[in-house]
Amino acid sequence: MIEHLRRLMGHLAWADERVLSALRGAPPDVAGDARTLFAHILGAEHVWLSRLEGRAPRVPVWPTLSLDQCAELARENSDALDGFVAGLDADDLFRRVAYRNSAGNAFEDRVEDILLHVALHGSYHRGQIATSLRAGGGVPQVTDYIGFIRGAPAATRQ
Repeated sequence: MIEHLRRLMGHLAWADERVLSALRGAPPDVAGDARTLFAHILGAEHVWLSRLEGRAPRVPVWPTLSLDQCAELARENSDALDGFVAGLDADDLFRRVAYRNSAGNAFEDRVEDILLHVALHGSYHRGQIATSLRAGGGVPQVTDYIGFIRGAPAATRQ
């Protein structure tokens, strides 16, 4: 399972880089809403990692970030998530993490489930970003997991 989580975190970093590239190439009026969602992906990655590490986050779940700030946070998140997963052993996956969500409600979840959520949450919002970019005339990047694994994007509709 740890190797699978490593691949998912690798995909997360790869997909974040591709979204950033698409946002940098999009007209500013098109990229605005999509940038808000992208900043949320990055803020959530940061907040979840902070919970896993038992520290207070320095970035909120819905931050307001420039594309340069997004790039910086994406790199920080990727490095920190890679390091966190690399330090895990099989027993760590079942460790329960207590935290409060952004609404102040208390929860306790397993490390494995939190890391899986981080990977899936980003995929969900990257799809929204692609739709937003396409609707505004921008060109989204393919961020499918299989494209990451293959090293080549999946087929697209022409």
